[in-house]
Amino acid sequence: MWYLIVTARSLVWVLLTLFSALLMLSALLSPSWLISFPETATFDNETVKFRPSVGVYAKCGRPAGVDHPPCTLLAVRGLGTEAHIYPDAWKAATVFIASGLFIMSVTVCMGLLSCCFQSIFKKSIFNISGAAQAIAGICYIIGVMLHPMAWGSSRVQKLCGRDASPFYPGDCSLGAGLYLAVAGTVLTFACACLSLPAEKSTSSDKVQDKIYEGQTLICLT
Repeated sequence: MWYLIVTARSLVWVLLTLFSALLMLSALLSPSWLISFPETATFDNETVKFRPSVGVYAKCGRPAGVDHPPCTLLAVRGLGTEAHIYPDAWKAATVFIASGLFIMSVTVCMGLLSCCFQSIFKKSIFNISGAAQAIAGICYIIGVMLHPMAWGSSRVQKLCGRDASPFYPGDCSLGAGLYLAVAGTVLTFACACLSLPAEKSTSSDKVQDKIYEGQTLICLT
């Protein structure tokens, strides 16, 4: 017989898992990890203000025209982009963050399945997901730490001044993208910790009593 079991803890765990994955995806695509001073450009007697910045996979710079967006992808050719344009450390950071996102996407799917299945191959789906989320969190930490390692590259020094060096942004300021990445990493580990109480809530005595009563849709706070 099929059972649909939803508890407050399991629902919070699934929603937090989804939110942390979206937060990290926004960080990966954000061009605002390092932000330089505001600048202006003139096109046909019209002044356009912009603020150069760079992220893991995107950047903002001088627009080509009034109607052209100032932000574009940093790695047009992907991981095959030249190192002076897309530093190797950022390539590695992209791989680790993308790997963590893939793992978190899988755990989101597993979290949705947990309403109907509490185990896979006789292993708790919550415990498996929690361990996977811890691995994703480690991937995020490595990815976030790799980004400052390339702050001494020619690309960053051109943006932030010659004083820029690994883990020192020079004249640039830290942007929202980096803070989103840190927040996403912390929430990912929080999801890994919440998987245990979520598992206990779906196998509690109250749930078993509902099953013995013949209920197939079980919702508990």
